[in-house]
Amino acid sequence: MSDYLLARGLPDGPAISHPFMPKFLRIGVHQSNVSGYTSKAWCIRRAGSTIFLKWGAVEVHGAGAVRTVYWTRVPQEKTVRCRTAQRAQDYVRAAIARRRNHRYEPLTGAIANRRPSAARSAELKQALATILIVDIVGSTAKAAKLGDARWTKVVGLYYAAVRKELKSSRGKEVVTTGDGVLATFKAPAAGIICATAIQKAVRTLGLEIRVGLHAGEYTISGGEMVGLAFHIGTRIAAKARAGEVLVSSAVKELLKAQSAISLRDHGVHRLKGVPERWRLYRVEG
Repeated sequence: MSDYLLARGLPDGPAISHPFMPKFLRIGVHQSNVSGYTSKAWCIRRAGSTIFLKWGAVEVHGAGAVRTVYWTRVPQEKTVRCRTAQRAQDYVRAAIARRRNHRYEPLTGAIANRRPSAARSAELKQALATILIVDIVGSTAKAAKLGDARWTKVVGLYYAAVRKELKSSRGKEVVTTGDGVLATFKAPAAGIICATAIQKAVRTLGLEIRVGLHAGEYTISGGEMVGLAFHIGTRIAAKARAGEVLVSSAVKELLKAQSAISLRDHGVHRLKGVPERWRLYRVEG
């Protein structure tokens, strides 16, 4: 019986670990020293001529030897039955090779269930905010070109620039996701102004970013922020090209009195995993 566990780092998102699965090393690309980002895990196990697959989203907390990985939701599972043990073994080898080529590396330690904290039992609170998602465009290619040492320095300067603009615009950083940042603002205009300021700041580092903004409700549970609005913001950012700031119609509606901010219709889009179609707008100027 052969078991393998691999995980892939992602800039863009808390089921059950089986104790009989061995541990392999990995989480993230250039992110082993970063805490608080989301990733994807992929597992494969062979039993004779049968292959068992499991994959899904994970969260990474801590760094180095104290790093802990949690499933963010119940992982998907699939069983593949090969006719012979040799074919199954070949399947496993090819599948692992493909993951390595897609920047997967071995992960050490189990993927744990998200343990509910005592605070999670506290009363849920609803809040409304403008959600900003910032993501570096082409980060993997740039990291490969610069090398680990230089890329780590650039990313450090990038985060410093983002946090400086967030502070100036009174934005609240929620979480970092690899080379991305999720933040909230009380007013949509502040979020858009911050986004354009971040664009200008990071260009001096030779970086281009894509930005998405959405206004919506989220829930505060045990000190954590959860809600579909965050997923919508992430999907909007994914629709943006290098240098673009895209906003949802909800943001546009709240900006009616802000004549200084110009928006151009960017069409109707489907957002992966989000119901219905969404009309997006591009920030001009």
